[in-house]
Amino acid sequence: MKHLSLLVIIVSALVAAPAASQQEERYDYWRFDRDIIRYGQQAIFMCNGLFTSARTLEQVFDQELAYLQHPVGHPDGGDYVVDWDRKAVAIGAPGGTPTMRAAFREGLGCVIMAPDQGFEDIDGLPLLDMAPAAGDPASIAWPDGDRTEDKPLPSSVDAKALQAASDWAFTRESPEQVTLSLMVVKDGDIIHERYAPGVDVTTRTRTWSTAKSIAVTLIGMQVDKGTMALDEPLGFDFLPKISSEDHDPRSAITLRHVLNMSSGLYPIDNAGLEYATGSGLSYWAGASSIQGMRNRGLVREPGTYWDYENYDTLLAVYAMKHKLGAENYLTYPRRALLDRIGMRNTLLSVDRFGDFILSSQVYTNARDLARFGLLYLQGGVWNGERLLSEEWIDFVRTPAPATAARGNFYGGQWWLVPDERTDVPKTAYSTAGNRGQFTIVVPTHNVVIVRRGLDYGRQGFNRWDLTREVLKAIRTESTDNQ
Repeated sequence: MKHLSLLVIIVSALVAAPAASQQEERYDYWRFDRDIIRYGQQAIFMCNGLFTSARTLEQVFDQELAYLQHPVGHPDGGDYVVDWDRKAVAIGAPGGTPTMRAAFREGLGCVIMAPDQGFEDIDGLPLLDMAPAAGDPASIAWPDGDRTEDKPLPSSVDAKALQAASDWAFTRESPEQVTLSLMVVKDGDIIHERYAPGVDVTTRTRTWSTAKSIAVTLIGMQVDKGTMALDEPLGFDFLPKISSEDHDPRSAITLRHVLNMSSGLYPIDNAGLEYATGSGLSYWAGASSIQGMRNRGLVREPGTYWDYENYDTLLAVYAMKHKLGAENYLTYPRRALLDRIGMRNTLLSVDRFGDFILSSQVYTNARDLARFGLLYLQGGVWNGERLLSEEWIDFVRTPAPATAARGNFYGGQWWLVPDERTDVPKTAYSTAGNRGQFTIVVPTHNVVIVRRGLDYGRQGFNRWDLTREVLKAIRTESTDNQ
């Protein structure tokens, strides 16, 4: 019996324990996708760095490519080609990972090409042939243009404290946090503007996910017109197609759900696959954003779980495209928003099929983001004309229901002050993008703060800490009475 008991124990252990270890997959089956995406990232970063941001190769390798673990080559050369005439970049050499290419397209910025496309295919890529907005921005007064006047600081602003906040932003303990620019706008006037060496007022850099807040603004304009509605289904088929829309539970997903990052669809970006499949393939490898974002199954009830996904934003943008029609789609952002508030330096990029990658792929400068923040600070009104309703601004600032148990930190494609923060006004709200891209709106102080960065590695620049430091320099009626 003793031996039988021991045998039972051994057999039980063999049955119970190895099963899990036998199912563990250590091989990265996505490694080849990751290599293509890594090359594609470098192609986009280099192409935009050189031809959208007007940076030098040395600057691009030093800062834009610092985000990559293993960039190809160095400023003096390597397995890459820069075609200065075509304004295009190729990364890689024959015989290994497919060469990835990106090309600058007028009005849009750089577009990533598919692995089987060459420079000879550039002419078939989308472009935006649209005349620039009227007038010379150098002669147009801020904020519609770039002409500014020297003014004394308002009496409510402490110059020494403001400089200290600026130094806090630029002089970082972490060398991985690289501040490129800082702007503070108070009562509509620029009261502080600072740039790192090699950067100036014209320098465009990638917004990353700050683009999502631009996307929700364009969508909000359509909701205000009545062509879209927050609580109506998105209005297109998902993939794979079901025989009847009535039988597809995804047809119940609404615009509100995706703007609140609560679609309930299978997560990709937060499942370790962002740089292997999903949105990564459309960002960096030439795949269709439209195909990929619709090809996800429903795993949760829509609206019940917050999960930050690039594809949720792109679903909303695709719904907007359906309402606008293909003929008006590419020109809409400039006509509706950018040209009307002086965002002349902003390029909204697309995939090679002409669909906006408005979850990340936007290039702009600090002043344009300050203008964007001002539109919100002014309640959606610009030069006396209402461009965005107060109701829509209320929506983007209202916590997504699925975040209630986690701190109410996210609204509608804008980030909110989380419940645990008590050192900044609760009514402040912010865009946020990778590598430290923030546009912060602080209604209580009538302030907009813009910070642009090229952070890398662990990053970690905290927008609410920055807000706290800047507001130390700005008194309000409430602080005067304390």
